[in-house]
Amino acid sequence: MSRTDDLAARLDAQLAQTDADLVAHYPGEDGSRQPVHTVYVPADRFGATLVPEWGARALEEFTTHLADPDTLARILDVAPALAAEVAPLVAAKLAAEPIEDLRIDFEDGYGSRDDAVEDAEVDVAVASWRASRDGGRATAFSGIRFKSFEAPTRRRGLETLSRFVGGAVTEARLPDGFVVTLPKVTAVAQVEAMVDACTHLEDEHQLAPGALRFEIQVETPQAVLLADGTAGVARMIAAAGGRCTGLHYGTYDYSASLGISAAQQSMDHPVADHAKAVMQVAAAGTGVRLSDGSTNILPVGDIEARYAAWRLHARLVRRSLDRGFYQGWDLHPAQLPTRHAATFAFYRQGFGAAATRLRAYVSRTGSGFLDEPATARALAWFILRGLHCGAITDAECREQADLDRSAIERLAHPGRGEHHPR
Repeated sequence: MSRTDDLAARLDAQLAQTDADLVAHYPGEDGSRQPVHTVYVPADRFGATLVPEWGARALEEFTTHLADPDTLARILDVAPALAAEVAPLVAAKLAAEPIEDLRIDFEDGYGSRDDAVEDAEVDVAVASWRASRDGGRATAFSGIRFKSFEAPTRRRGLETLSRFVGGAVTEARLPDGFVVTLPKVTAVAQVEAMVDACTHLEDEHQLAPGALRFEIQVETPQAVLLADGTAGVARMIAAAGGRCTGLHYGTYDYSASLGISAAQQSMDHPVADHAKAVMQVAAAGTGVRLSDGSTNILPVGDIEARYAAWRLHARLVRRSLDRGFYQGWDLHPAQLPTRHAATFAFYRQGFGAAATRLRAYVSRTGSGFLDEPATARALAWFILRGLHCGAITDAECREQADLDRSAIERLAHPGRGEHHPR
């Protein structure tokens, strides 16, 4: 018997609850795909053919104005050779999957209507949403944003949520990738109320417990800092009881609530960076994912204005990616080319070095870096995200990293497979 066996046993007992809490509160990533963006569409403008229509418009914009490698390189601020790699991938993406995540918006993008009008448009939207799925035109991820649980809009938001969920259920199941967005959260109690609402709807429609999940939109000061000085988002994640899938930053509501003038409201304003840093720390290790916000400067108007908007959008997408926000919002078909182009350039630009380091880590050969297991996980996640969105191919992974997708998945999420023996 070891001299420390008795001590170890006492410490195991002493820390048993701490160990259990760590697993419960910080389960880490589940290894599934995260969309690169969420497209918000006002509910009264949504139809069953919206996705292919947006894709066709986006592809026309890209082909006509952006596909030339020299032009694309200037928009993305990358070398023409990289732009030449990215251009055909973007064209293929816009043809096959222009939108990864779609949110049918009954909140700010939709506005306030009479109850009878909104009820009718919820029914139309859910019928169109089902038709898009039946016709093979649905996005991989989808859902609705309903009105907030603040007192003036609570009943209306709850009615819309209930009505849409009821229409979305088929044989006591919600489709994979279905998620709803809870906006303008100002109190932990609102998240607790959302959990109660989800439980009620699951019981009503014979759904499995936990089937209905939601995102928390971070667009109020209280979501970042509560009156008692604690980080609101951290307590909100805990209050969600495992139902919260993501924290989505709301650029303009949040900036306005802090008194930032309209001309200065942007994704890269210092107040935005502070809020997103708090979100990032609060979500770390929880499995709750992060999304940056949007730019409301759209690629419309004359060609010079559109090029300026594309350069801005591409820069902001890349800035978010560099800072660990792998998802954002898009609001217009002409933003899709730069969303995918900037995303693909990010992953392709970093892929060679990441593949070399990961291969060296697995094979225990020199790479010039002394990488720890945590860094290896980050390298694997980088490559896996590139695979998920189509920026990197399986063949390239096998050739450059000497690893197939399943091996990369195990390295990115060791809890789902074997730990590397290092």
